[in-house]
Amino acid sequence: MYQDLIKYLEGIDPILAAFYATMFTWLVTAAGASLVFFFKTMNRAVLDGMLGFTGGVMVAASYWSLLAPAIEMSEGEGFTKVIPAASGFLMGALFLFALDKTLPHLHINFKETEGIKSPWQRTTLLVLAITLHNIPEGLAVGVLFGGVAAGIPEASIAGAVTLAIGIGIQNFPEGIAVSMPLRRMGMSRRKSFMYGQSSAIVEPIAGVIGAFAVTFFTPILPYALAFAAGAMIFVVVEEVIPETQQDKNTDIATLGFIGGFIVMMSLDVALG
Repeated sequence: MYQDLIKYLEGIDPILAAFYATMFTWLVTAAGASLVFFFKTMNRAVLDGMLGFTGGVMVAASYWSLLAPAIEMSEGEGFTKVIPAASGFLMGALFLFALDKTLPHLHINFKETEGIKSPWQRTTLLVLAITLHNIPEGLAVGVLFGGVAAGIPEASIAGAVTLAIGIGIQNFPEGIAVSMPLRRMGMSRRKSFMYGQSSAIVEPIAGVIGAFAVTFFTPILPYALAFAAGAMIFVVVEEVIPETQQDKNTDIATLGFIGGFIVMMSLDVALG
């Protein structure tokens, strides 16, 4: 089945393939958010473990699927070879840093509001927080498919699909992380689900933009891959990991992180 999927995606426009792949990651987010129809709350230890898993997947994907290919396809030797990856990584982190400081958003614990002051409701601020996570994820998948369209040897459909699968897996708990707190606040199941799944709508948009950009400006591919990696690592260190440390579940969150890293690394090596 996996090989059939690869053959199908190889036969269509890579930008369209990027759209399909990021639609998949969005649908997995919606699947996670749909649990709100069956449960009103979720054990905090379970949520912290799932968020730790999310962080592990993102860190592993940042290296195995993004940084390593970016370095491999860069020209030159020594420090010259690493310049595109290092500069792209820095730009990605700074981009998310700028968004984090300007876009109003609320952390999952409902205690920390960041960005410029806004009269927006806490619901909107929470959705924006998860949306920040999803921008680099969609961009990462799109950039890899764009590399395929540009004919870059180091970029493959299999690698892009593997990354989309990994991103999709870790999107499941992100959907839960939005919908469950909203349900706990008294919001209806339907509205909680709608807000939960809507946080990932940005992924197909970012994916198509990333694929287009690389297709028309092939030399930026190493920078674009590293840019997505830097943005993802910023999200993990600034929001995902601190969020798992709010309660007394640090060991569970750490084991979840290790598990997520192993899963993504295994997927990339075995399938990519």
